[in-house]
Amino acid sequence: MITGLHHTGIVVDDLDVMVRFYTEELGLSVLLELHSVAPPEGNHTGIPNARRKLVFLGWTESQHQIELVRYLDPPAPDGHVDKHRLGAGHICFNVSDIRQVYDTLKAKGVRFVTEPKFSDSPNGPIGVVYAQDPESNWLELIQWPSGAGS
Repeated sequence: MITGLHHTGIVVDDLDVMVRFYTEELGLSVLLELHSVAPPEGNHTGIPNARRKLVFLGWTESQHQIELVRYLDPPAPDGHVDKHRLGAGHICFNVSDIRQVYDTLKAKGVRFVTEPKFSDSPNGPIGVVYAQDPESNWLELIQWPSGAGS
């Protein structure tokens, strides 16, 4: 039986840049760093002899983590999936003040699709905006009304 979420994995090219972004710009902490070497027949990834470096990020009080995966061998092929294509994914972060977070991150050079958009709900407005990390992975920021959805 499934009991919850553990992590969201993202394959990255420049692990140092990505760790810096998620820790310095978004405020996550490095929770664990691992080197993984698959046996000749492959491991759970199904890639024989794969060598990877894994960095798990998050907050110590949160159960869900982000796993940054850097394939050392074989290297990951180039390419990204646009946000509206099958197979695309994103990470959504709860924020308390979406306009403030948007302004702060935009001033630091984070790319956004639009300014925050708001919609009405029975508990008050919900604010949402899409952005991209340094390697163009999709991020969503959402501000729920007080006491709802977070």
